[in-house]
Amino acid sequence: MHTGSARAAGTPLTVLALVVAVLALVLGGAGSAFAHAGLSGSDPADGAVLKADPQYVTLTFTESVSFSDDSLRVLSPENERVNPRPAQHADGKDNTARVELSGKLPQGTYTVAWRVVSADGHPISGAFVFSIGKPSETAAVVATGSPDDTAVGRLYGVFRYVAYSGLALLVGAATFVLVCWPAVGATRPVRRLLAVGWVALTASTVVLLLLRGPYEAAGQVTSAFDPAQLGQTVTGRPGRALIARLVLLAATALSLRWLARRLDSTDLGVRVRLAGALLAAALAVTWAAAEHASAGIQVALAMPVAALHLLAMGVWLGGLITLLLLLRRRGSDGQDVPAAAIGRFSKLAFSAVAVLVGTGVYQSWRQVGSWQALSTTSYGKTLVVKIAAVVLVLWVASFSRRWTARLVHEASPATAALTAPAPERVRVAQAVGAPTPAAGRELDSAPGEPAGDGASDEADTYRRGLRRMVSVEAVLGVVVLVITTVLTGTQPSRAAEERVAAASAAEPQVKVVTVPFDMGTANRQGTVQITLGPGRVGENTVEAVVYAPDGGFATVPELRLTLTQDELGIGPLDAKLKDQKGYWATYDLRLPMPGVWTLNITVRTTDIDQVTVRDTVRITPVPR
Repeated sequence: MHTGSARAAGTPLTVLALVVAVLALVLGGAGSAFAHAGLSGSDPADGAVLKADPQYVTLTFTESVSFSDDSLRVLSPENERVNPRPAQHADGKDNTARVELSGKLPQGTYTVAWRVVSADGHPISGAFVFSIGKPSETAAVVATGSPDDTAVGRLYGVFRYVAYSGLALLVGAATFVLVCWPAVGATRPVRRLLAVGWVALTASTVVLLLLRGPYEAAGQVTSAFDPAQLGQTVTGRPGRALIARLVLLAATALSLRWLARRLDSTDLGVRVRLAGALLAAALAVTWAAAEHASAGIQVALAMPVAALHLLAMGVWLGGLITLLLLLRRRGSDGQDVPAAAIGRFSKLAFSAVAVLVGTGVYQSWRQVGSWQALSTTSYGKTLVVKIAAVVLVLWVASFSRRWTARLVHEASPATAALTAPAPERVRVAQAVGAPTPAAGRELDSAPGEPAGDGASDEADTYRRGLRRMVSVEAVLGVVVLVITTVLTGTQPSRAAEERVAAASAAEPQVKVVTVPFDMGTANRQGTVQITLGPGRVGENTVEAVVYAPDGGFATVPELRLTLTQDELGIGPLDAKLKDQKGYWATYDLRLPMPGVWTLNITVRTTDIDQVTVRDTVRITPVPR
């Protein structure tokens, strides 16, 4: 015969084995990279004007990326696709994407549109252009907005928040039952809260699994049920994490059913609590394994810290909501939440908040990287808002702890009275004509016992004050949860700075344009070389050198350079070149706008002969 104790021992061991297997599935293949990839370079470069057709288009990113068959498209000036085959990694490097172009390509401007998935599971996209022969008009139109600013992206974000909320309810309510008040798990409100948390987390996980494919590929919501796309989703790390989460949720449902039959026991045992902690930790790891913690510096430390941060959030916020539900409702027997249970949760919540702050500081340092990034990046600005909300929560929580301390202190004399000897029962004789209670009523009396219900009134006052503070704290906690969800979908500041640094390093520090011109003598072609540094918006230096047909330096009486931005109607801007005894130069040319600028170069070869030639150069914006 299997006894209850044998079943109690077997269930935690089964949970432990399941957790180990699921963690192996989730963590398999996890690697180190910089969170949220960025494009660091391309060949051809953005805005390049090529003399010959390129055979390939290659993109290089700041971290490893994955992509689908339609991730990289090269579009002709007529908006026709000219890469017949899907992208591949170039030379086996997982931070590159390369496509082969078709045969002979006509002259004009080509558009490269790309969308890949970075190592932390977030899709990124963009576009750039290059020209063959000379720039031209193009009919290609591509979307370059944020991947989250689409119908699928917004829906995906909503269900990510639902998933976080479900985890908080499930973990917080279960912890309150296991640690603070086991008997309350048998009540209908707490069982409903556990059920709501489990259903919300399970349903959102299923929806996220279906939407993952369209979210990565910028597809339509209707493509969520495409078997081929779903098959590709489950082979990626985010898909494996979602599958693992569903397996763990099934185990959680079985564990909750098993636990419901043991809630009459006041001591659930260490093994039961350990099994619950392992399930909760494994659920948290399914987030850490597919979010920011899985990519970047110190991955081995960042992943357990992220899981611990998520668990602390669930214990604190979900426990607050559970306590608030119980404080606002008396049980069917009129019983209030025991002061001892409130005291235990107060200590637990304090520990959870301390863990939240500690792990949050580490994650902030890891993702932000510098004080300046707090005010210059989207992630930093959002983090500042979260920090302000957390400080406000801590301030409100201090009042909750005060009300809890008063309530526990008020309950202590009552507890002592329950353990004291029973008071002597005496029968009070009814005096003639005196208004008394019903004849023969027995009254309990004890020396020093206070008359009336003053103690009960004070306890009710403390409970009302605690209920108000817990309500405010829970609302602020939900706000913090919303901000946290936004942060998990925002490019970390450190990654943004790495992307800018990589792009700056890949970009030439000068722009060089070489233009041939007729020197006025038969078969004599000279060239003029214009060097702009750094070739960005703002102040630039310009140096110009004239070469003779034999490649030697040529001396000319005059050299003029003006620049125009035809699209915006800017110019001509006179560079005011000055003869520097061998070359011409200016050091304070200010260009106000990025884009393609036309160089108008006038070379005077004799006192009466001159020639004007033109070329273009792309001026880039200042990196941020």
